[in-house]
Amino acid sequence: MEWCELPYNSWTESHVSSWLKSIGIKEMYRVKILEEEVTGPVLKIVDRDFLNKTIGMKSGQIKLLLKKRDELLIPEEQKIKNKSDLPRKCRDGKKEADTDVGQESKISSQELCDGAEDKNIPTESNDNISTTEVIFCDYRKFDQDEKDFRYVKHHVLPPETGTENMMVPCHEYKSLEIAHTLDSDRLRVKVASEVLRFACACMNMRANGTIHFGIMDKVTGTHKHGEIIGIPVNNREDFIEALNYIERCFEESQHKVDARSCIRHPRFIEVLDKESSGNTWVIEYDIVPKASIVKDKLYSVCVPKFSEKEGKGKCEKEKIPYHRVGAKTPRVLKDDLVRFIQGLREKDQQREEAESTSNETPLEFEEDQKRKLSILLTCGRKYMDNSLFYIVVTNKFQPAHLDSISFLVHMNLFCVFDFDPDSKTSGLCGKYKKQKPAINTHFFDDYAKDKRIATDDIEKSLQLFERISWIFCNGINNFPGGEQPCDEKTWLKDRKKKLKKVVSLICNDILPKRSFVVLFLLMSDVEQPIVETFHEFYSEMTGHEFLAVISESKENYKKWSSLAQVSSPISDLKEISIVEMPLSHVDATVQSIQLLKNQSTRTLPVLNGGVCFLKSDEESMLDSLEIIGVDQCDDTKLEIMSEEKIKQTESYFYRGGKINWINFWLADKHKCGVIIERDAYKEANTLLDKIAHCPKAKCPIESVNIYHHPGSGGSTVARQILWRWRNKVRCAVVKQGKELTTVCEHAVKLREHNETDKSKCLPVLLLLEDHNPHYINNIKVHLQNVIATKKISPSVLCFILLICNRSNDPEYICRKSSSKTVAVTHKLSIEEKLLFSKKLEQLKLQFEPDFILTFVLMTEGFERSYIKDFVKNLLDKIDHSSSTTRLIRFVALLNCYVKDSYMSVSHCEASLGIATYMDRTQYHAFVDHLSDEARLIFIHLKESSTHIQSIRIIHPLVAEEILSHLSANLPQNDIAKDLVSDKVLINHRFGRDEFLRFVRALFIRRNKKSRGDPKDTSFSPLIEHVCSVDEEGVQKAVELMKAAYIDLGEDAFVAQQLARLLYTNLGFEEALEWAEKAKSLLPYNTFILDTVGQVYKRWFYHMRDTPEEKQPSPERCTEIIHTALRGISAFRASEKTPKKETVNLSSYYGEVDVGCSLLEFLSGLDVFSNATGKLMDYLLTDYIPAEVKRPWQKFHQQLKGLQRSLSQALECISEELSYFQTDINEEDEELDARDPEQVHKPREWLTDKSAVYAGFFCLTPDESGQATEINEIDMAGPLVKLSPFQRQMKTYSLGGGNITSILSLLYDKNPKDAGKKLEDIFSLYPENLTWKDLDPTELTNFIFCQIALNCILPGSSKLMSLKKLQELSKRFVTKRKNMSSANALFLLFLLFWPETSDEVSHNDTEILLSAIDALQKLYEQKIQHRSERKSKIITHFFLGKARGLNKIVHRSTLGNAKWRTGEIWKTEKVVNLLKRVEGWTENENLFVKCGSSGKIRVIPVYSHSLPHGNEKVNFYLGFSFDGVVACNIEVMD
Repeated sequence: MEWCELPYNSWTESHVSSWLKSIGIKEMYRVKILEEEVTGPVLKIVDRDFLNKTIGMKSGQIKLLLKKRDELLIPEEQKIKNKSDLPRKCRDGKKEADTDVGQESKISSQELCDGAEDKNIPTESNDNISTTEVIFCDYRKFDQDEKDFRYVKHHVLPPETGTENMMVPCHEYKSLEIAHTLDSDRLRVKVASEVLRFACACMNMRANGTIHFGIMDKVTGTHKHGEIIGIPVNNREDFIEALNYIERCFEESQHKVDARSCIRHPRFIEVLDKESSGNTWVIEYDIVPKASIVKDKLYSVCVPKFSEKEGKGKCEKEKIPYHRVGAKTPRVLKDDLVRFIQGLREKDQQREEAESTSNETPLEFEEDQKRKLSILLTCGRKYMDNSLFYIVVTNKFQPAHLDSISFLVHMNLFCVFDFDPDSKTSGLCGKYKKQKPAINTHFFDDYAKDKRIATDDIEKSLQLFERISWIFCNGINNFPGGEQPCDEKTWLKDRKKKLKKVVSLICNDILPKRSFVVLFLLMSDVEQPIVETFHEFYSEMTGHEFLAVISESKENYKKWSSLAQVSSPISDLKEISIVEMPLSHVDATVQSIQLLKNQSTRTLPVLNGGVCFLKSDEESMLDSLEIIGVDQCDDTKLEIMSEEKIKQTESYFYRGGKINWINFWLADKHKCGVIIERDAYKEANTLLDKIAHCPKAKCPIESVNIYHHPGSGGSTVARQILWRWRNKVRCAVVKQGKELTTVCEHAVKLREHNETDKSKCLPVLLLLEDHNPHYINNIKVHLQNVIATKKISPSVLCFILLICNRSNDPEYICRKSSSKTVAVTHKLSIEEKLLFSKKLEQLKLQFEPDFILTFVLMTEGFERSYIKDFVKNLLDKIDHSSSTTRLIRFVALLNCYVKDSYMSVSHCEASLGIATYMDRTQYHAFVDHLSDEARLIFIHLKESSTHIQSIRIIHPLVAEEILSHLSANLPQNDIAKDLVSDKVLINHRFGRDEFLRFVRALFIRRNKKSRGDPKDTSFSPLIEHVCSVDEEGVQKAVELMKAAYIDLGEDAFVAQQLARLLYTNLGFEEALEWAEKAKSLLPYNTFILDTVGQVYKRWFYHMRDTPEEKQPSPERCTEIIHTALRGISAFRASEKTPKKETVNLSSYYGEVDVGCSLLEFLSGLDVFSNATGKLMDYLLTDYIPAEVKRPWQKFHQQLKGLQRSLSQALECISEELSYFQTDINEEDEELDARDPEQVHKPREWLTDKSAVYAGFFCLTPDESGQATEINEIDMAGPLVKLSPFQRQMKTYSLGGGNITSILSLLYDKNPKDAGKKLEDIFSLYPENLTWKDLDPTELTNFIFCQIALNCILPGSSKLMSLKKLQELSKRFVTKRKNMSSANALFLLFLLFWPETSDEVSHNDTEILLSAIDALQKLYEQKIQHRSERKSKIITHFFLGKARGLNKIVHRSTLGNAKWRTGEIWKTEKVVNLLKRVEGWTENENLFVKCGSSGKIRVIPVYSHSLPHGNEKVNFYLGFSFDGVVACNIEVMD
């Protein structure tokens, strides 16, 4: 609906933007307002300050917007009334008495002096205040000096008053808006005339009074009556000396004395103004006519005037008595004078009575500060738990206060803004850290956010949500990094803007609205910086809700409130402030409402059956683990936990929420029902029992796997196990996103905590939930290395890994590894059905079935027909046009296609166009705006790491069925298009990175069986679904991807996937456009560059394989070749790109694919197919057939370089595969456009392609001049003389052309065939061959073939001795510019490694050391731009016990036991074949002896396996391309 069809309260950001356009607001401002999420309710409260500072609007545009907005807010009836009132003109000003001062007939400087305040002089409209917002304030306390009292510009004082009560002062205002510009003489006269006239009236009325200068006394322009404007004061003496007119204007000497006694000296009250740095003031004169002074007297005054003729002030000749009539000060008329004098006696008596009464101490209302403090800190709840974060802002703590901070230690602190530079050494930070050391010290600059840096990255780098961020707002004394304290003026100049950015980031990007309370602790004298912090939080949080102030000192509070009132009225500040409550009382009060008891220790089980203490500060340092203690949840105060809270906790779980430890605890305490134990729980328990109670462990690290259907309760089973085992072993959950080295370090510390004998400790049961296999394997390896380093016996059980992962087929995985795996499925066993049915009947007595829906579905075994009927009945009558249904569609789409997706409540509110708010006593949730259907199917989540309030559908299967049902009305591609085109959602600031990650995954993330998905997909499941719906599906998918590309901000990876979609469906020209578009956005990303080549590759394949192209025309043939060559050029361009972060060889694979296919295409053309060898001549020589000379003239050079480029590409792939393992992470896998075999079986692919490549060049001339394929030559017959090139090609075809292919022969399932191929390779070399004739590459391959043959057929007659191979390898160069390849250097240290450390000559030692040194330098260059994961080296060979060539043992010989977990080293084959080498550790390095005095550094495969300190060790020695490596390091006794 359009904005004009809706009430403004229902407007979304888009509606507001449309309205702004209709009233003529500039586009640049409309865009910014849209980004700031200004909905209809927000528009209602925006003010000038927001528009000017946040949006950056100019005054003219602001004036237009506010005027139109105010018109919008006027009710319709009022608009009609206003129109009818237009002819009438009313005046709101006050009329002065006839006898007022300064009434002269002509305008002069005298008139300016005397009458400027009374004439209706038009003034400029003040643009600094909105006409819709009036903030009222109070006066300064009468006749008291309040040094910290201040006024705020544009706040409004109460109307001027009369003398209703003699002790309550009357008030009169004078703006001096014009008169303050007068010179000193004239200004003194003006002030004196007003003060003396008013004082005379007060003295005659026997009433206290105050006259204020700098306050509007009439309505002028946009100024209101009583509005504080303040005036600049150049010279205070002018206002003080104005009272010198007393002696000249009161004639009787006693009256002069009385006036001096009654009129107080002026008080100068500072006026605060956010928009101006200039000082302005309100000047106030108090009149105190005490009864003892004024009794029985009538006062008259000769009012002073300024004489222009004489140039000075003169008193009027007439003495005039004044009095107060209402808010006016007229003269006492002559007719009334007698009656007035007669009434003075009564006034005197009233004054005396009033004075005597005022001396009595008034009864003060005692505020219930405990209740107020509780409401402020818990937002109206009965207790304080971890549902809210707390941000503390504080200045310097006094030493006495530091003993009362326990309440802070047990609050859920997010960060602390600390203005005490000594806080770390002698203040709050130091004291807090002693009790809870898990804090990080930060400065404002640490929060500086570049637009390119995601909020998630800032959160991770600063460890927000993991440790408390202690922000030193004014530096640290003696800090070496330059963040030194500065004075107030410098802080305001340099650091205020940084503070603003930090507060804005926290309030808008990191913490959800209404999820945190900001607590100001005013512990010492208040300065401006801490007040600025209040202003910023007040502004960002749009009000004082969720702000609280505690000040033990009343004086500190007064100063603070007088400065803070610029943002919030004093009355509001009082509502959020606790004043004069001792901090010790605050400490005790807050602790009394904290749900968790203040336990400084928790308990862990120990081996002897007892328990030990784990201090809270010790636990906080193990922050990668969630530790489950023996007394878990015992610190919960049941006495303040309401029945409603218990019921909410239980229902949340049965609606589908994740189980919490409190659920188990409440069940054990019989406060809620028993939690069902599924069959899988019992099975897992049995497995654990066998592991834990085995007298001698098979392995120090054991594991039990739980695989479960999504939403089947697998996570509950895993946590049930930890809960039941927490008394027997030490239990912990590994938190998500933690570095595995940190996790292992903390796990070891947990195991050894409070234990003296490290070899006799209880094992640690670690829950790893939804972690990838690579991460889990690395944890096992790291833990094993630590165990070996600590000399713990392998038969001691140290760790049990409880691995809980989702899978779409858990039963299949369970069958593969039944001894260590249990499956949790949606299907219930007969016994489970009985338990669930019984439990359901119990729950129905407490809850409506609709509100425990997930449990109801579980009881039904998630039968598809039941879910279908449930969804159909629920949604049949739903309003498909409503915004709530639209939200359901979006959430269902995300939940169905994106694992673990959710939508933040903040996004939901934005989508629904509502302004959710929370006050101190009531939470108006967005749930109130949801339909009944939405309330049933949405479940609220609180993300564990950030506490983001979010929603998802109660179960994945329900989400799937809802999407299916709703897509009958609106197809899924339309739902997705609606989602990405929703600017409100896409641009919503809070939680934007996470939301966009989910939306991008809709279009990019493919399904992979390896991740537990049901099948592999070429594109995201959403795109595949859209493509399969109907004949136009592909075109719809393309249009959807185009929309996503634009709406996601021209996302390069979406453009890449669109290019893939197009070329897969033969839209090559458009695919090329999108691939180039992606390339223009990310010109150095190798995956995107590779996609350009893939477009040409698929285009070429299509042209080649089209039936009519079997014998293409010359023109068509030229086009096909041109396409292939463009593909090769594109792949080469990707290869040459500077690789900074990503190292990707996919372009080499593409080049080889296209090159080999092009050779095949060329060989089938008439020009080459009729003459064997003609193609080879064309490609390798200067020969060009006449038929193609002109048509292919642009291609000849490229085609003739094809063999060399293919050879180089194959060698690059081989080198990469010989160096590194071929793991690929999930993100890279989404973007990789290679064929599956290239990704998952690259070595097999390389061997096959090497053979294909060589097959085109394996031709040799026979005696008849005809070319014959080398493959046809009988190796047993007489050897045909081959050229070096022909021999290389034949070697290639047999699998000996590169290192990877040679080593792949060692994995051949038929060793005899592999051995025969290697012997055939050696048969190609004539007996009289001079080895100097071989180039270095061929010689390297020859020696590798020798080593491979010895591993396969050790008794072969083709083998050479180790000595002979060593002699051959001495040709390789280890130094200078012409240094040999990495393959050659690898051979040197493989061949020259001594069988014993003493059996090596000096020359051999030199060769060995120089080869290792050179190889390591090459390796360092190789990994320069690689991540750690992509730099994992393969260890190809190990040092064996045998001698000669037999000392070289290939890894394939050792079997297929688990390498990563270390089980391989315990196998009989390894123990029998491999030799354990002795060495030592020194300065955290590992060495072995070489020769009599030399030593060689050995690299441990896992650095954490090195023992601490200097130890003698032994290990298995391996050979890899980064040097010699050590495996299975053990410390020697």
